[in-house]
Amino acid sequence: MAMQESVITKVDHPLEPLREEEILKAVAILKEKKSLTPASRFEQLGLHEPPKKAVLNFKKGDPIQREAFAIVVDTTDSKTYEAVISITNEEVLSWQHIPGVQPSFLFEEYTELEETVKKSPEFHAALKKRGIDNPELVMVDPWSVGDTGIPEDKGKRLAKALCFVRKFPDDNAYAYPLTGLLPVVDLAKMEIVRIEDHGVKPIAPTAAAYKPEQDENIEVRTDLKPLVITQPEGPSFEINGHNIKWQKWDIRVGYTAREGLVLNTVDYYDKGKKRPVLYRAAMSEMTVPYGDTNPAHNWQCAFDAGEYGIGQLANSLTRGCDCLGEIQYLDAVMATSQGGIHKIPNAICIHEEDVGIAWKHTDWRTDEVEVRRSRRLVVSFFTTVANYDYGFFWYFYTDGKIEHEAKLTGVLNVGAIEEGQTTRYAAEVAPQIAAPIHQHIFNYRIDMNVDGQKNSVEEWNTVASKPDPENNPRLNAFYHETTTFQTELEAKRNMNLETGRSWRIINPNSKNYVGQPVGYSLIPGENALPFLNEESSVMKRVGYIKNHLHVTKYDRDQIYASGKYPNQSTGEEKGSLEHWVKANRNIENEDIVVWYNMSVHHIVRPEDWPVMPVHHIGFQLKPHGFFDGNPALDLPRPTEETGASCHHK
Repeated sequence: MAMQESVITKVDHPLEPLREEEILKAVAILKEKKSLTPASRFEQLGLHEPPKKAVLNFKKGDPIQREAFAIVVDTTDSKTYEAVISITNEEVLSWQHIPGVQPSFLFEEYTELEETVKKSPEFHAALKKRGIDNPELVMVDPWSVGDTGIPEDKGKRLAKALCFVRKFPDDNAYAYPLTGLLPVVDLAKMEIVRIEDHGVKPIAPTAAAYKPEQDENIEVRTDLKPLVITQPEGPSFEINGHNIKWQKWDIRVGYTAREGLVLNTVDYYDKGKKRPVLYRAAMSEMTVPYGDTNPAHNWQCAFDAGEYGIGQLANSLTRGCDCLGEIQYLDAVMATSQGGIHKIPNAICIHEEDVGIAWKHTDWRTDEVEVRRSRRLVVSFFTTVANYDYGFFWYFYTDGKIEHEAKLTGVLNVGAIEEGQTTRYAAEVAPQIAAPIHQHIFNYRIDMNVDGQKNSVEEWNTVASKPDPENNPRLNAFYHETTTFQTELEAKRNMNLETGRSWRIINPNSKNYVGQPVGYSLIPGENALPFLNEESSVMKRVGYIKNHLHVTKYDRDQIYASGKYPNQSTGEEKGSLEHWVKANRNIENEDIVVWYNMSVHHIVRPEDWPVMPVHHIGFQLKPHGFFDGNPALDLPRPTEETGASCHHK
C-alpha cells in the first residue's frame, strides 16, 4: 500500500514518465503474477499512455491510474509477450503472446554478442586468415539481419555482426573494417549460427584518427576566442517535472526507450486562453538503406528506432560541450532487460538560444526603426547507434512556430577495397576505404490538435493562370489551388517543386479573425525519394517510405510507421503504416495523425571522413491562420550594449 500511495502523490500528470520506483514495482508485479524466470527479458517497459480523452479531460488533483506497458521475450524459445500492468492496483491487466515477431535488440545484448563472437574458435580461425592474432583488438557491432530469406533462420532471434580491428587499444576501429567477415548470432542462445566469409580483404593502410593526440597531422587551432553565453537573471523557462513553460508555450515532454524524446500536449497561450496545437509528436522510425551490391553490404538496412531503440542508446549530455548557455537537464529512466533500472543522466537538454531578428521595419522617410529579436526554446537529445550519432532538436519560437531538426554525425559505415578498385555504389573516402551510397529516412508521427481534435489536411498547389486577354493580359498571374483530403489513400502524397506544394492542418470548426479555418502548415525542408527496387526485400518491409506524407485517422495502437516489431520482419505482417492506410478511413474533420518522411540522400564525400561534420535536416510547423496577426508584436524592444534602446529616429 505504501508503494501505491507514493506513486499517486508523486505524479501530478498522467503523462509523466514512469519513475524508478514505478518501473521496479511493475517488474515485480509481472514477475510474480506470471511466474517469470531469469530467461524472460524485458525488451521495454515504460508508461502505458492513458487514452487521449482521459489526458485531455484531466484536471489537477484528479486521481491518476498508473499503468506500464511491457514487451517480454522468453530466451528459451524466442517467444514474445505483451503486458499491461496496473501499478496502482498491483495487477496484470493483460498478458498476450504475439506469435511470429522479434523485439528489438536488448541493451545488454550488444556486449553479450561481442563477447560470444570473440570467444569463438571458428572466428579466431577467420581472424588468422586475415593475419590477426589478438582477438582483443577486434571490435564487433551487432546489426539487424532483416529478412534473410533463409528458411532455417525462421523463428530464430538473430543478429549479424560487423567486425573491425584496432591497431592499438584506443584506436578508431571503424577505420579498419574486416569487410566480408559476418558472424551470424542466435541472440536467444547467444551462440554463433554461422560465419559468412566473403573472402579476405586488405586492411586499410592509413590511420584515421580524429583525436588530436593520435594524429601528428592534426594541429589544434589556437585562434578561437572564448564564446560565453550568459543569462544573469536566469532562463525564461520554468520546469515542473516534465512540464515546460516558456513565453506563451506550455509543453510536456516524455521519453521512451524506442523513440527517445516525445512531445506531449503542446499548447500556446493566446488572448488569455490556452490553445492546443499538437497532442503528441516523435520520430517513429529511421530507416537507413544501403545501395552497395557488395555481399558485405547488400543486406544492410537499419531500423534505428524499431530494431535498436534510439532512446535506450542516448548520451549523457555535458554542459559546455553538447549544450551552451543556461542549461537544465532531464534524466531518462528505463528498464534493463533483467528488470533493473537503466538511467541516463542529463539525457534531455533544455535551453534558450538567440536566433536573430524576429521582425524589423525602418521608415525611410522618418528614419524611425522598430526591431525585435527572436529567441527559441531548444529541447533536444543525442543518441549513438554503433558508428553513427544522431541529435534530435525541437525548437519553439516566440512567433508560434515549431521546428524540428535532426543532426547527423559520427563515423561512416565503410568497407575495405583493393588498391585501384572502383565501384559506382560507393565512394572512396580514404586509401582503400569506401563508403556505400545510402539514405537516412526519418519518419515522424505528428498527432495534431489544432484548436481541438477535429482537424483536416489541405494540400496547396500553386499554378500559373492560363492566358486570358481579359483576366490575365500580362501573363503574370498565378494562384494556389486547395484540396482537402477526405480519405487515407487520397493523402498519400509527395513533395512537388513545380507547384510549390505544401500541406496545412486546419480546424474547420474554429475560425480566425477573417473567418478562415485556423491552421498550421507543414513546411518540408531537404528531402528525397527512395531508390530501392519495388521488389526488394527492404521495400517490402518499408513501403511507407515511398511517400513523403500520409494522414491517418487516430488509432491509439498505431504509433510506429514500421510497425511494433520491424526486427526480422518480411513485410507480410501488415502491421505498418503502408497497410494501415489501406483501410481508407475518413480523415476530414476527424481526430487525425500526420506522418512525414524526410530523407538525407548521402553520396559520401572525403570530407565526411574520419568523422562526419554535422548534417542538418528538418521541417517546420508554422502557424498559418492560427493567429489573428503577428503573435510576436508584443516582444519587448531590445537594448543596445551601450544601454540605449534599439528604437531611434
